[in-house]
Amino acid sequence: MNQQPTAPMRIAVIGGGAAGFFAAISAAEANATAKISVFEKSPHFLAKVKVSGGGRCNVTHSCFEPKELVTRYPRGSKALLGPFYQWQPRDMIEWLEARGVELKTESDGRMFPITDSSQTIIDCFLETARDYEIDLRSRTGIDSVQVTESNCFELTLSTGQSEEFDRLIIASGGGKSASSHAVATSLGHTITQLAPSLFTFHIRDERLDGLPGLSVPEVAVSCQDARLEQSGPILITHWGLSGPAILKLSAWGAREFAQRDYRFEITINWTGSLKLSQAIATLTESKRTNGAKQIGTLIPFSIPRRLWERLVQYAKIPQRTQYSQISNIQLQALAETCVASRFQVTGKSMNKEEFVTCGGVNLKEIDFKNLESKLQPKLYFAGEALDIDGVTGGFNFQAAWTTGHIAGSAAAS
Repeated sequence: MNQQPTAPMRIAVIGGGAAGFFAAISAAEANATAKISVFEKSPHFLAKVKVSGGGRCNVTHSCFEPKELVTRYPRGSKALLGPFYQWQPRDMIEWLEARGVELKTESDGRMFPITDSSQTIIDCFLETARDYEIDLRSRTGIDSVQVTESNCFELTLSTGQSEEFDRLIIASGGGKSASSHAVATSLGHTITQLAPSLFTFHIRDERLDGLPGLSVPEVAVSCQDARLEQSGPILITHWGLSGPAILKLSAWGAREFAQRDYRFEITINWTGSLKLSQAIATLTESKRTNGAKQIGTLIPFSIPRRLWERLVQYAKIPQRTQYSQISNIQLQALAETCVASRFQVTGKSMNKEEFVTCGGVNLKEIDFKNLESKLQPKLYFAGEALDIDGVTGGFNFQAAWTTGHIAGSAAAS
């Protein structure tokens, strides 16, 4: 008697972004016979990959020690430790190199394709998906998901059709209107508080007027009320402040700043790391050794000239004042301005390259050995659908690759 062939496993992936796409590929690599479909409600797959890093795609970061890597995640650091031992930046680099995509590392650790084009990554993924005959469906959202009596998933599509799958991976983004969260909730999961992460600060201040585009390579920025501090480059913009130091602070303070309606005070140390006493000592030494120099022309700190002139002006010292003529009170005021400039933040703008959301599916409801739901068998999660987000620098993509790889591989097994 001939035995009927077993029907191939059917896997649905909700979300055609970084995590969803890599989950689908990983599932195909783990199970050559599986039938995999990726549903993306927008017209384009991998949209964030396209715009990341100014169109260059910040693929990952050259941090290869999991215990160090997890420190870059304001939410999800503990949960990601185990997954990073399974799939970390080195694994992603090797995976891409095996497919002809070489990466380069910049001085700050960010990694980009040597082509400096995100299209290189997109083309690699699309070609791999075609090779595995993955069913890619753009402009197709998910209206609802029902669990059948046979413990499968019936997806009702935005087209009005319904299809049944053996496994389901939810990997779409985490905005407030995300259909992935509605689906997760309908399947018994809870969603933690959602708030924007990686945003720039709105600040109106005379010290910044007329200086958009000016950057300082290393500052320390803090919010004392939130007990947060970050360091790195900062960029003055038309609306206030941006750059890695600001974006990192916004990530760590995402929920608290949202609760404050994005109105709070920050303090900037323009020298980077000098204490007030050290700044006073540096200015005093300039006064002693360069007394005839004008304060507007001799800059004892690594501060751009145009910003230095503003700080001197704010300390109420005329630009042509010689160092020897500066009073101790003026010197103290200038030192304080350099190491502890206070600014009032009055709002935010989303960083166009990142637009990451803090919040998502509660991590306590997920088994991080395989990214499977603890509440619903055969349901998996990856990427921004989860309450996981990282600081700027390639860390959010790495979380997407890691969770996508593990979820896809486990779903297909």
